[in-house]
Amino acid sequence: MIRLSDVGTRGPRADATRNRDQLLAVATRMFAAGDDEPSMRAIAREAGVGIATLYRHFPTRESLVDAVYRDQVVRLTTGARELLDELPPAAAMRRWMDLFGDWIATKNGMLDTLLAMVESGEIAHAQTRAELLAAITTILDAGRAAGDLRSDARADDIAASLIGIFTVAPHPENDAIAQRLLDLLMDGLRFTAGTHAGGC
Repeated sequence: MIRLSDVGTRGPRADATRNRDQLLAVATRMFAAGDDEPSMRAIAREAGVGIATLYRHFPTRESLVDAVYRDQVVRLTTGARELLDELPPAAAMRRWMDLFGDWIATKNGMLDTLLAMVESGEIAHAQTRAELLAAITTILDAGRAAGDLRSDARADDIAASLIGIFTVAPHPENDAIAQRLLDLLMDGLRFTAGTHAGGC
């Protein structure tokens, strides 16, 4: 039974959640689209809401950047397990690399604010790194168990390689180059009869 008291609360609450999700999605897309940070007003306009609505959910630029950043990290950390539920480990690793590229692209569009927040301690860079390395390790462990990823690959090796690839071929404007480099990296990670712990 629907109570009359629920009628007045469920609608606004659902609208608020929908507006927040929309603002988060639009901000993520706009941060990933270019190197310059978009204005808060531009984000609100693109999301189809008033600037007051944006500030009600994200009172400062830092709070919006923090929400986007944490949402992307969660997508990467939970994505590792979700991809393994759907794909063989090697395919899951390759798809996870694309998610990592999306994260790097998003960071580029909010870099100034992000760096200031890391500098002030508002965002714990070391914790984020540990979470991402754990996600890579989850896929590596599954790949070793399945016999389709080499046993001597390390999470920090893969993370460093990905950062290098997306530095020389920023995503998405150099997507074709990045994809080719990622495929080459995956070729090196796959287990073959000639690979073993300690070298090739």
